[in-house]
Amino acid sequence: MTAPDPAQWLPVASSHDLPLRHVYHGQLWGQELAIWRADDGHVNVWENRCLHRGVRLSIGLNEGRELRCIYHGWRYANRTAGCTYIPAHPADAPARTICNHTYPVTEAHGLVWAAIDPQAQADLPALPDQTTALRPLPVDAPLGLCRDMAAQALDAQGASDVCLHDAQAGLWLFLQPADAGKTVLRPLLSGTPELAQMQLWNRRLSELRDGIEAAARQAPAPAPFAPVYAPVDPELAEMPARSRQGPRTELRARVTRKTQSAEGICALRLEPLRGALPTPQPGAHVDISLPNGMTRQYSLVNAPGETDFYEIGVKLEAPSRGGSACLHGDVQEGDVLALSAPRNNFPLRRDALRTLLIAGGIGITPMLAMAQALAAQGLPYEMHIFARSEAHVPFAERRAALGEAVHQHIGLDPQQTQASLSEILATPGFARHVYVCGPAPMLEATRDTAARQGWPDETVHFEYFSNTKTIDDSSSFTIDLARSALTLTVPAGTTILEVLRENGVELPSSCEQGACGTCIATLLEGEADHQDVYLSETEKARGTKIATCVSRAKSGRLVLDL
Repeated sequence: MTAPDPAQWLPVASSHDLPLRHVYHGQLWGQELAIWRADDGHVNVWENRCLHRGVRLSIGLNEGRELRCIYHGWRYANRTAGCTYIPAHPADAPARTICNHTYPVTEAHGLVWAAIDPQAQADLPALPDQTTALRPLPVDAPLGLCRDMAAQALDAQGASDVCLHDAQAGLWLFLQPADAGKTVLRPLLSGTPELAQMQLWNRRLSELRDGIEAAARQAPAPAPFAPVYAPVDPELAEMPARSRQGPRTELRARVTRKTQSAEGICALRLEPLRGALPTPQPGAHVDISLPNGMTRQYSLVNAPGETDFYEIGVKLEAPSRGGSACLHGDVQEGDVLALSAPRNNFPLRRDALRTLLIAGGIGITPMLAMAQALAAQGLPYEMHIFARSEAHVPFAERRAALGEAVHQHIGLDPQQTQASLSEILATPGFARHVYVCGPAPMLEATRDTAARQGWPDETVHFEYFSNTKTIDDSSSFTIDLARSALTLTVPAGTTILEVLRENGVELPSSCEQGACGTCIATLLEGEADHQDVYLSETEKARGTKIATCVSRAKSGRLVLDL
């Protein structure tokens, strides 16, 4: 039996095996493969199983940007194979560690080539520029027998263990070891052969297959190769560790395109220096370390399947604290930025009967990602955009692709804006949800209007750009950490988060203004002085959560689940 060589590049499918929205079932060295072409032309070669129950993804649905498991509907993104949606948990964004196994892949000479070793470097055989792939012939026989009998019958030389070459006939015959007892013959002819020549080779290779299988039946069947599956437990999947020094910008990406998307708004396309970017979810943001030393958060506008880059929109604030001015003025195409993996504190439910997306100004960025995800799944939604003028509304192409679901409210004064919000929010009901992002006054108006018109608090989801409240940090109090058995003092002028870091207790953070919710901790005892804008009034009233970056204590002592 020929031993598997995981670093060897071999054809696993023909290009014509991948028509529009199809998933092809391939196999190499006993490993089952789900092979599919996305609408952007990228060919994916994945381990052929859903991470949930192990159902074959080759019987799943190729939706162009994502592959959906036919069993429980888990979705996986083009290129990265990251899980983007779990229907059983519609209110949660899947942990980015829930990611299927991908194999190196390239497409050349009418064939799809792959290797089992994820670190294998593409080392394809030297072939003429012009070749024609003939139909593949599956053979129920081991690789060694196929190679020996094919070399003898075709009078071909062994270019390698898995390739025979007949220079006079212009034939290359690749042998794909699907399993220990199954090999696929994949012939290539140089140039553009005539029909009669292709018919001749089809007949010769069919006779060769019949002869090989007859010989194989006289020998004992070999034991199948044992495929290797990486163990994955999605229930225990954890988010990567965070730095105790606040936002962690562990990724590197190059600015490959910077355009003026609207008046005062630039759009930046960020592509990885190497490898793949973590799969983004609708509503997610990244932290970006800027050349001026600042770290700022920006929502991603990526549609489903757009996994080979991140796109953000940045509004030039007047006056700017330094972040937007740096990205608008200093950062140029070709520059390299440090950024974090996406985090989602503003996840999109996809089990709603109706979804309303309300965006004010640059708040359109997470709303676009959500709208594109809902549109891709055919889910009912409306998107309402409020802006000073048409010239202030960015991402025209993305908006145009969403069609009539997008409604623009241009140049309204506060009274007119209130009237429009009242009309938009006029019909609360079962399984209806509202998402709003924009300037603080608009968010407050939307939340107040929704409350007056009967929308339950848990159906109104919001994300602030920043916390515009005046923070009172004059109090001093103690915190008990239930898990760490520590009692710490939080003096005036210092945050809970800062005290935790000083004492070696790690807690993720991002904006550190009380707007994003990344540093939320569970409050077990005590009364919090909530000074954030992330928690809803209902959550604050429950008294079970606290934003450690800005909130403090009304009582003299807080007990945290840390």
